[in-house]
Amino acid sequence: MPGVPEHDRYFPLSSPALSPAARLRGLKPDWLSDPKVWRTEILAGLVVALALIPEAISFSIIAGVDPAIGLFASFTMAVTIALVGGRRAMISAATGAVALVIAPLNREHGLGYLVAAVILAGIFQIILGALGVAKLMRFVPRSVMVGFVNALAILIFMAQVPEMWNVPWPVYPLIAGGLALMVFFPKVTKVIPAPLVSIVILTVITVAAGIAVPTVGGKGELPSSLPVPGLPDVPFTLDTLTTIAPYALAMALVGLMESLMTAKLVDGITDTHSSKTRESIGQGIANIVTGFFGGMGGCAMIGQTMINVRVSGARTRLSTFLAGAFLMVLCIVFGPVVSDIPMAALVAVMVMVSFATFDWHSIAPKTLKRMPAGEITVMVITVAVVVASHNLAIGVVAGTLTAMVIFAKRVAHLANVTAVTDPDGSSVVYSVTGELFFASSNDLVGQFHYAADPDEVVIDLTAAHIWDASSVAALDAIETKYAQRGKTVEIIGLNEPSARIHKTLSGELTGSH
Repeated sequence: MPGVPEHDRYFPLSSPALSPAARLRGLKPDWLSDPKVWRTEILAGLVVALALIPEAISFSIIAGVDPAIGLFASFTMAVTIALVGGRRAMISAATGAVALVIAPLNREHGLGYLVAAVILAGIFQIILGALGVAKLMRFVPRSVMVGFVNALAILIFMAQVPEMWNVPWPVYPLIAGGLALMVFFPKVTKVIPAPLVSIVILTVITVAAGIAVPTVGGKGELPSSLPVPGLPDVPFTLDTLTTIAPYALAMALVGLMESLMTAKLVDGITDTHSSKTRESIGQGIANIVTGFFGGMGGCAMIGQTMINVRVSGARTRLSTFLAGAFLMVLCIVFGPVVSDIPMAALVAVMVMVSFATFDWHSIAPKTLKRMPAGEITVMVITVAVVVASHNLAIGVVAGTLTAMVIFAKRVAHLANVTAVTDPDGSSVVYSVTGELFFASSNDLVGQFHYAADPDEVVIDLTAAHIWDASSVAALDAIETKYAQRGKTVEIIGLNEPSARIHKTLSGELTGSH
């Protein structure tokens, strides 16, 4: 229900007319009584869990740790964030971005330092969340968001290329068959997610026919028991803190960036709002829990989130929780069966996710013709940086900075000065229009005729707005140049905010007073 707060949609207790029994019944989310929702969430969680296994193992290899470390991290991250996160149905687990950040620490100092860094990163994320870092998301332009989504789709596809290179020839028809199943099976029924059907059918075919193709088991050994909590094996000294702090801060920032961007993406797909502050703090809590269980940490996983939300249709926390729970059940109880799943089946799922994630409308010729060149530039730079660095956070920062530079350059030309001289030649009025800030005010000083103007000069700022100290300094410089020629300047028309900053800073910026 659009416009209805999450609490009132899922905990409808606000009506005073409700009986105590009704209020008690209202303590549980309304989706718990809907069998269709249960089925969707359970099956979605199962599909995501299957897709998580090879990804977690791959990211463990990147980080230089045992595959079990990545699988444990995916389990604890998903289960914890399902309870404390701010975005329902979003999947958090071990990720490649986090693995890249902490890999050097593990390589140089060992697993104990890596785990300690994960815990400290969680603490940093809680602090940043409490300080309101999520509010910075409002400064991410739409063109950056489009570039982020398209770069994500490209990265997802690129991650599948190694699984299609130098492999036995049966891999290719298996991938094609998996894609065909996911395209056509929903036309028959949507009760069971097509990716799950594809994985099951391709696994049965390869096992029954004895087809020798790469399998999940070839990625690494699956764990046979649950993780055990404990403290990181490091000396608790200041030296340890200074060693892990830079890695922890980098991990915290990268994790928050990816998680908040993913949450914003899911908001748009589901047409619902989520608490970014709660998500930031939740990511921190999840990483702290993960660290105490010996995991490698993580953040929101965009590919698996797309499987959960867009492909499988999940909308609640249940699917996120079950993705983590099923992950451990599949590894510990059904390890031999899961090990036989052909990688081709999971590659087909991720290729489909990549295709569905890409914003094809953004590159349509009709769209590109109408889009301002600056917007296209920002989108292209975001995509290029992400693909080159394999880091979504770096791409988003690069794209946002580019957008700000383009915006500043565009706005800098919006400050205009027009002069009207009094008929008797005794005074001149300069009308300034536009936004005055560091970029536009730089040219302001050169638009006045100091030597030729009469003795009385009026600067009318009725149609202008002063934003920063640079603009006040420019006005002071104009007054100084006229004063040196024995001429007086009167500034009129300041709106209240402009008058306040001008009164506070005028005459205080040159140090000559």
